[in-house]
Amino acid sequence: MKFRVERDVLADAVTWTARTLPTRPPAPVLAGVRIEADAQGVINLASFDYETSARSEIPAEVAEPGTVLVSGRLLAEISRALPNKPVDVALEGNKVIVTCGASRFTLLTMPVDEYPALPGLPEVSGTVSGDAFTHAVAQVTVAASRDDTLPLLTGVRVEIEGERITLLSTDRYRLALRELTWTPATPGFSAVALVRARTLNDVAKSLGSGGLVNVGLSTGQGLDLVGFEAGGRQTTSQLVEGDYPAVRRLFPDSTPIHAVVATAPLIEAAKRVSLVAERNTPIRLSFSDGQVVLDAGHGDDAQASEALEAVLVGEDIAVAFNPQFLLDGLGALGTDFVRLSFTHPNKPVEFTGQGSLDGEDDSAYRYLLVPIRFTG
Repeated sequence: MKFRVERDVLADAVTWTARTLPTRPPAPVLAGVRIEADAQGVINLASFDYETSARSEIPAEVAEPGTVLVSGRLLAEISRALPNKPVDVALEGNKVIVTCGASRFTLLTMPVDEYPALPGLPEVSGTVSGDAFTHAVAQVTVAASRDDTLPLLTGVRVEIEGERITLLSTDRYRLALRELTWTPATPGFSAVALVRARTLNDVAKSLGSGGLVNVGLSTGQGLDLVGFEAGGRQTTSQLVEGDYPAVRRLFPDSTPIHAVVATAPLIEAAKRVSLVAERNTPIRLSFSDGQVVLDAGHGDDAQASEALEAVLVGEDIAVAFNPQFLLDGLGALGTDFVRLSFTHPNKPVEFTGQGSLDGEDDSAYRYLLVPIRFTG
């Protein structure tokens, strides 16, 4: 095998393909990236850990076709460190020689015949706007659990019904729901899948930068997979098994009290006031006519408070939140104003976005946050 490729092209492709490689692979070959050069001038790079696969395709000047397997992380580090010149890659015996300008690296190969076969990309189920997909995933994954002892809650529930996709996630303390539209491959397409939040977030960031993303779902066929493809890159991931809790019912049917506050000033005030909030202590929000007062700390501890303009509909109400969970929800909205809808001081509070102070709330994204009980 022998080929020449542009440095930036190689570095981007290797870094992307190797990004999900396990730090402690169950088999040594799973730490590798498989490089396949064909006579048509195309280099295919692949990685696989039995759960997630990644493929990347780049153009190159191929002098000798062939296939090798080398350490993915090492090749990624080397390719990013090379000078900005064409890179020559050649197989010599059981070693791969990487030459770029005056730089020369020698990498040991791994037995490519021991590398597992990668799963195929599921048949395309539909297409979604990359930008919309990236934004929606970022809004929902903030609420997914990071506790691997609760694998169900580390996933995002994806519900597809015709031209509408609904994404849901929860870590038991908050719940995020986002709806967006897509173009199904067949009219009336319907499916439900549970995708790892970490995988979905990574895919959205790396594949969703403009253009369209093809999405494929393969369920009930032995191996349940989700696949994504865009810009010459493909990735697949096994779906999370199990029945996701019925979380939709947690959203209140009606809310007798709501308040509207400018989002950016509320975020900045919450950041300032939370500086005095000790670990696991809340930040309190007290709503009254025309204002909301944020405060944290009590007794002999450091204290902080700040007042902001707010529109309140209904009776005065005070709630307390985990500061980071509050900031996560506010930051995910992406709107100039936030509407907080209440049923009771100790019941979950629904956050939705508004474009203006007296406008209608946008229900495409809903963030439900459980308050922390407090006294005083």
